[in-house]
Amino acid sequence: MARGLSEHSIAAYSTDIVGFLIFLNDHGAALEATTDETVLLYLMHLRSRGLASRSLARHLSALRGFFAFAADESWLSASPAALIENPKLPRLLPDVLSREEVTRLLDAPDTATPLGYRDRTMLELLYAAGLRVSELVGLTLADFDAQAGLLRVFGKGSKERVTPIHSLAMEFLSTYLSSIRGAFGPKDQHVFLNRSGKGLTRQAVWKGIKRYALAAQVSTRISPHSLRHSFATHLLDGGADLRTVQMLLGHADISATEIYTHVQAGRLLAVHRAHHPRSRDRDKS
Repeated sequence: MARGLSEHSIAAYSTDIVGFLIFLNDHGAALEATTDETVLLYLMHLRSRGLASRSLARHLSALRGFFAFAADESWLSASPAALIENPKLPRLLPDVLSREEVTRLLDAPDTATPLGYRDRTMLELLYAAGLRVSELVGLTLADFDAQAGLLRVFGKGSKERVTPIHSLAMEFLSTYLSSIRGAFGPKDQHVFLNRSGKGLTRQAVWKGIKRYALAAQVSTRISPHSLRHSFATHLLDGGADLRTVQMLLGHADISATEIYTHVQAGRLLAVHRAHHPRSRDRDKS
């Protein structure tokens, strides 16, 4: 069932499956008697509790994996969720920082301190390579090729990719590894360490991003992937082709990358409305 999922995803899926089993127990239903109607009733129950389509889709995905396992173990003759369609998910456009906001965010940590230098290096890598936060905290010493300026990254499903980083990010990372990392008393091979010398968690990095965004007065709504979204959008703005950006992001499906072209279109529309001589919006300003 794990299929290369992260520990976070496994924990979430396990919680979803336990929730379904509790639902069966509360209604006096046996697992082996589960039908597609049972699954639909459970999804309706979750919807009544206010769960959004995205959360329902995750629950259904967890149940599909569980039912496949149950069928393999002969607990069920077939998956009762096989014919149930995913709830319709809204295609949300990612929030993208302006280049000025990125600069302010990257400049926010105090690089005169080990913690500040570590955090500046992390922010530089998130933006330089478009990393997911989970990919950043998963980096080990063996994943950086200083001579080639490359990072080895393990993405979703433990898929490996190699991504370049620019010279400024390389400079920060090289200095951090040679002069700063030792101050944390390393106890493992992770690149980025906490005060105890162990690898940082996603939650710790996200807390830091929020704190620095506040200090930098970033007005755009911030998320753990804000720098990743900004990386992709700024590359496309600069003329990079979609297929290259897909490879750099580690997207298996190019449709996941195409969402950034919608961000571009929205920004172009805003500029057009603000500056075209016949634009009504300009007359209002």
